[in-house]
Amino acid sequence: MATCPPYPTYPSGPPPIADGRPRHAHWWHRRWVRYGALAALLALSGLVILALVRRQTGTEGFLVGLGLAVLPVPLLTAAFRWLDRVDPGPWRNMVFAFAWGACAAALIAIVANSFATKWIATATADPAGADTLGATVIAPIVEESAKAAAILLIFLFRRRDFTGVVDGVVIAGTTATGFAFTENILYLGTAFGTDQTSGYQGIASVTAATFFVRVIMSPFAHPLFTVCTGIGFGVAALAGQRQRARRLLVPPAGLLLAMGMHAFWNGSSTFGEYGFFAVYGGFMVPAFGLLTWLVVWTRQRELRTVREELPAYAAAGWLTPAEPFALGSLRARRLAREYAARHLGKPAARTVAQYEAYATSLAFLRRRGRLGRAGADFTLRERELLHELWRRRETAQPALDHAARMTAPPVRVVPAPWPAYGLYGYGPGPGYGQGQGQGQGHGQIPAQMPAYGYGYGYGHGHGHGHSGYGVAAGQPAYGQPPHGQPPYRAQP
Repeated sequence: MATCPPYPTYPSGPPPIADGRPRHAHWWHRRWVRYGALAALLALSGLVILALVRRQTGTEGFLVGLGLAVLPVPLLTAAFRWLDRVDPGPWRNMVFAFAWGACAAALIAIVANSFATKWIATATADPAGADTLGATVIAPIVEESAKAAAILLIFLFRRRDFTGVVDGVVIAGTTATGFAFTENILYLGTAFGTDQTSGYQGIASVTAATFFVRVIMSPFAHPLFTVCTGIGFGVAALAGQRQRARRLLVPPAGLLLAMGMHAFWNGSSTFGEYGFFAVYGGFMVPAFGLLTWLVVWTRQRELRTVREELPAYAAAGWLTPAEPFALGSLRARRLAREYAARHLGKPAARTVAQYEAYATSLAFLRRRGRLGRAGADFTLRERELLHELWRRRETAQPALDHAARMTAPPVRVVPAPWPAYGLYGYGPGPGYGQGQGQGQGHGQIPAQMPAYGYGYGYGHGHGHGHSGYGVAAGQPAYGQPPHGQPPYRAQP
């Protein structure tokens, strides 16, 4: 890529087209029509599910269930948002995923599970067996399929926001969190009604037992199952155009794994008196730990991708040499936002956050292009992202350079084995030596040495034309290292 001129030669984007579609496009393709229809569908589903749950639990039971079921929601949502810090997706995707899980998926599950269980009980004349079959076979298939629909919709219609495994995990986990929220309202409200009828109170109550099992012990159960489906779609998102089998087979495989784990968990109560605890300790907890490690490891790979791909744009002049290092570190990103907020206010911090998000998307796009997995719009998308970065550079680049200096790993400067000579120093006695160094202070460093910053060393000469060693320490001096490498900091 050629060296960038003072202002990019790339166009700012495609020519403006009304509503994002050609003028002759059908009315259904207008964005506001589709969004309005989807919002209406979710609102209608929410009203129906509210009426069904309230009818089964009663008003008082519904309010109690709602108050208890909402407790794990902020923690789970914050956890998934934390996982998405490297390349955060838009909030509207998470809101849609949660609403779909809490309204549409829950409604589908309640109606389908009830219908299937009643049909099996009528066909077999065995209500107890129908309940067991419904919990271990019907419910996992119906519920995981209903939750997977949200992932599929975002994968198809918000493809730019779905770039890898972490995106799949976040969308799947948020959908399952919404589903578990509605399901917990139903279970806790029903348990409260049972306590009111039977007179149970305190820790012996059915409500307390249900709260302990569903909210304290296993709030991650539904997210854990559905995350398998999200990982499948995330792997498909990373597949190239020629990897058709991978794109078509991996998502269904993830869905089948989610159904299997869900069925195993629901069937734990049939494994004997301690079956639930055996499955919980021997399967659920290790699976949760394994998936957590996988997601964190994937996020570290994303940061490494940022550090590896962005130096090409730094060499072309779009980024400063220190930015790839800063953008590949979560700590440096946070310091950059704090620095901008401290000096220019919260709007500047938001600008830096946007800059970081666009730069990360650019790195992922370049990696897909380098691996032959980019789409036909690669060049157009690259120019759009570069233009967004260029618009925010005056605010973001100083903050990121500051963060790079604060987080750059210290590198000890080893003195050269040969004597160094200053430019000045005459006669015996104290002399003055001027040379290149890493800063000013008291560490013994040759007065003249290759370095990226400049410093002055004071020494004493013992002969005409000589000066001894300069000293350098204190505040390090920073320069611009070659080849896009992070700046170095001297150790005294």
